[in-house]
Amino acid sequence: MFQEITIGSLPKGQRNTLCDVPGVKVGHVTLADGDCQTGVTAITTRDENAFEVRTRAASHVFNGFGKSIGLVQVEELGELETPILLTNTLSVGAVSEGLIRHTLEQTPEIDLMKATINPVVFECNDAFLNKISALKVRPHHAEEAIDAVSEEFAQGAVGAGRGMSCYGLKGGIGSASRQVKVGKRVYHVGALVLANMGRLPDLVLGGQHVGPQIEQQLVSDESGPEKGSIIMIIGSDLPLSERQLKRVAARTSVGLVRTGSFLGHGSGDIALAFTTADPVDTKSRKRTHSVEQVDERRIDRVFRAAAEATEEAIVNSMLNAERVTGRDGNTRYALGEFGDLMGDANE
Repeated sequence: MFQEITIGSLPKGQRNTLCDVPGVKVGHVTLADGDCQTGVTAITTRDENAFEVRTRAASHVFNGFGKSIGLVQVEELGELETPILLTNTLSVGAVSEGLIRHTLEQTPEIDLMKATINPVVFECNDAFLNKISALKVRPHHAEEAIDAVSEEFAQGAVGAGRGMSCYGLKGGIGSASRQVKVGKRVYHVGALVLANMGRLPDLVLGGQHVGPQIEQQLVSDESGPEKGSIIMIIGSDLPLSERQLKRVAARTSVGLVRTGSFLGHGSGDIALAFTTADPVDTKSRKRTHSVEQVDERRIDRVFRAAAEATEEAIVNSMLNAERVTGRDGNTRYALGEFGDLMGDANE
């Protein structure tokens, strides 16, 4: 086992996950059978109907090598009207259909309104372990992931993270959180990542460059170009405007590069930040709305929280993953199998 890895200085939330943000829940559907190593992960931001009571959000695209759905409207309107779903690259269409069907079932009046739905679906390519062209993820898996959401959820090689690789090892779903005090009130900033990026020689854990040592033990060559991706979701109950949320989303890059990534040419790196504060009630008859936001002179601690939680979420995606063998006998070893290296690095 690894010695404790210390990341950052801010206090963690009680669960140390995205679900420390009140109202946020996460659920998985995992498909693990031979060449099929994939799944779906769902994030709901509130208990109310997401289409009727919308969550303020913004995204930041660091490297657009990806096939996500829904970001254009999120950028334009600054809000989410569905849960956030994660899956593999070629399953975006199926998961989007499932998310649309879920929303129509929950809100049948959408048809009478002649309205449309903006599903938000993110992806990473899990083709090393998963026969992605088999298209095993179907629309009902998206609905099942939403039905499975809870404040307690598994991390590692589960859900959308089942077939993902991180720094040449097993990656997947990871999460962490930080507490932020503003005035007399304590708020939370939580991160959830779908980690599928990085080169093993670059891996840094808690400031220790351990990648080369692991590579020697594996007797492998992971020194090629970076071709993976990462999706970084930040949630908070802090009162933040859409503009501020975009700034917070951009700070996830700080946590990402601290683990060793340089956001290579073939890596799709995308962040989305949302706040459960000041939701948008579509049934409101008010002509004007007042929106509270954190004073810009106090926002540095929010940036720090986003960076720390993202870094730890990436590490947790690896520490919680087990070894997985998938398509063509391809194997990704778990980071936990090399736990003695942190002790060596500190000597």
